[in-house]
Amino acid sequence: MDFTVPTLAAFASTRVFTKPWREIPWEDKDRELQYVKNYKPHRDDVKHLRFLLHGPVGAGKSSFINSVESALRSRITGRSLVEANASESFTKRYKTYKFQKGQPGDFYPFVFNDTMGLEMQHGGVHPKDIKLAMKGHVKDGYTFHPGSKLSDDSKYYNTEPTLNDKVHVLVYVVPADKAALLTESCMKKIKDIRRMACELGIPQLAVLTRIDLACPLIEKDLKNVYKSKYLKEMMEKFSYLVGIPMNYIFPVKNYSEEIHVDSEVDSLILSALRRIISSGEEFINNKEM
Repeated sequence: MDFTVPTLAAFASTRVFTKPWREIPWEDKDRELQYVKNYKPHRDDVKHLRFLLHGPVGAGKSSFINSVESALRSRITGRSLVEANASESFTKRYKTYKFQKGQPGDFYPFVFNDTMGLEMQHGGVHPKDIKLAMKGHVKDGYTFHPGSKLSDDSKYYNTEPTLNDKVHVLVYVVPADKAALLTESCMKKIKDIRRMACELGIPQLAVLTRIDLACPLIEKDLKNVYKSKYLKEMMEKFSYLVGIPMNYIFPVKNYSEEIHVDSEVDSLILSALRRIISSGEEFINNKEM
């Protein structure tokens, strides 16, 4: 699976849709933000939804967490540490990220968990650790070990996970400009993890990052995201190979160079976040847990 990032000259009018193939409320970002602010789980036994991120090294998992917080707080944040041009996963420990909503101690009713990246060949997070995390057995602070999974006699093993410990949505994070990272080995890991999530009935979505670096049209104007035929074709190929439907794949641009929030960047981030939240809500309401 290899995609060549094209040049701007390569994009003639035939490579652009005259109308966006997916609509997004660019001018109504506040409506998406208000949905997130108003959301509360409809089950009394669920304190918060838990979203687990995983994907290739350098995909932008930690940056996506920072971007979500930036969109929610209307300022650039960087609580989840990231490494520029990392050749191996910067995230080593399992950590839960909460997002402050108002005053200190007031948080949104959803959390993110970051994981070690799926490194090439035999490196990266052990797939069985992902399954253990999905089932709520992994405690914060656990250090990932590529060669072995978390043992049930470890102090980081949660023997009796509650509903709030379990994962409600699995989110694949894939870099649009480095799709070549999805080697046969990496694809196998993604499919194995996807199969585990399916066995548990956990909904799955994909967030496609670095779209501005993958397509010159989008780099020129972020509103071209759903006009780019190149990006749509890449999403279709990813959907076919992994099995995630197109309407569960969301292209975004993470904050990386900006020092102030941007309305268009926020719109894509909040659109993806809203779908993640609604998928988690459907899961907790439709499944006996």
